[in-house]
Amino acid sequence: MPTKIVWQQDSNNPDNTNNFTLIKQWWASLNAQEMTWQQRLIPESGNLDEINWESQRFDEKFALQLPEIRGITLFWYKPDSNNERSITVKKLELDTTRQKLYIYPQSQPQLIIRIGKPDINYQTIELKDPLVAGTSLGDNCVLLLRDPERQIEIKLTLSRYSVGQLLESLPGSNPPD
Repeated sequence: MPTKIVWQQDSNNPDNTNNFTLIKQWWASLNAQEMTWQQRLIPESGNLDEINWESQRFDEKFALQLPEIRGITLFWYKPDSNNERSITVKKLELDTTRQKLYIYPQSQPQLIIRIGKPDINYQTIELKDPLVAGTSLGDNCVLLLRDPERQIEIKLTLSRYSVGQLLESLPGSNPPD
């Protein structure tokens, strides 16, 4: 499956109908899932890479209820609401890798809406020059990183492939054969 699926109203793209069907199925699959809803103005330059998608005050997070597409209109309910909401679109772009749908409303050509599964925010633990110990455990390698001052120990169990990836990512190291 391609990483970007595009449907556009009145497009001559031979995949346009199939792309619309894929987007329609993805939209329907979001029922009862928590989503982030973000609206941004399209820059005057038209360059979408200039859009700041960092969380902003008016962004919303809610579980979509009964999402469906009828015609070229997206329908859904918000939790605890009896009012069906809708947007008629001129273009849809689905990023299958990031699970984000970019919606271009017909009524507001200067607006883009991004809806998708919330981004994962990883917690980072920073250890400066920790004590390092390693051992083999079957086909895996176990790496211990310890910070005695903060009394933190991180235990990593890595496959040989993961060890190779780690070594390749370090400058000046040669991975094992």
